[in-house]
Formats: sequence, C-alpha cells, structure tokens
Amino acid sequence: MNVYEHQAQYYETDQMGIIHHSNYIRWMESARIWWMKEQGVDYKELERAGIISPVLEVSCQYKTMVHFEDTVLIELKIEKYNGVKLELSYRITDKETGELRSIGSSKHCFLNKDGAPVSLKKAYPEFDRAFSEGINKTIE
Repeated sequence: MNVYEHQAQYYETDQMGIIHHSNYIRWMESARIWWMKEQGVDYKELERAGIISPVLEVSCQYKTMVHFEDTVLIELKIEKYNGVKLELSYRITDKETGELRSIGSSKHCFLNKDGAPVSLKKAYPEFDRAFSEGINKTIE
C-alpha cells in the first residue's frame, strides 16, 4: 500500500520548538499532489493540458504537536468529486506512535487558463477516470 510520509524539518519549527501551524497545510498540499501522481494524474500533465486546480477552501484541526524530526503519515481520502470540483480529507498521524496529530480538508476546482470551469468528465475523461477510481480509497 502506498504511504505518504513527511519528516518534520527544523526550519518548519517555531519559537516554541514545535512545527508551525502553517506547515500542516503545506503537508496536505504535498500529499494531494503526490496522491494525484499515484492515481496517474501528474499535476504537470494537467497544466500542460491547460487545466489549473485552485484551492477553494482549506481547514485544519490541530490535535497534538509535531516536533522536529518526527515523521508523520498523511492519509488522504476523496470525499466528493463531480468532474468539476474535488473535496479531500486528510488525517495526519505520528508514524512511530500512531497518535493523531491533525485532521483537515481541502476543496478544489478545475479551471481552464481563462478561469472558466472545466468538466474533466467531458473534456478529459482520462483524468476523470483517475479521480473517479480514487473515490473512497485511503492512503495508509
């Protein structure tokens, strides 16, 4: 099974010696891009096809702290997908202890370079298939 993991870096810490809260959002974004590639949709391919996928909304609930050199596992799940919009959930746990560190979500859409919505189902069925097959799959 595929696992996305991240080892916390020193530059990600704050004055309290814990990982700064903004980094969790970055980790979720890294997990999303990695997951897309695992599904057969390289973000570069989307861009070459003239598609962008901006973030519409993002949230993160912090449960326990991550420290420098901790390794976290990020589980990603598609919550909703309709060809134009994509909603994901994330669960970040400590690799060593399994302790829950945070949970989050993000919403994205697919647009052409002019900013108009694009239906992957209609215009890019190969991308649509990859996302559709990923529904309810979880990375653990």
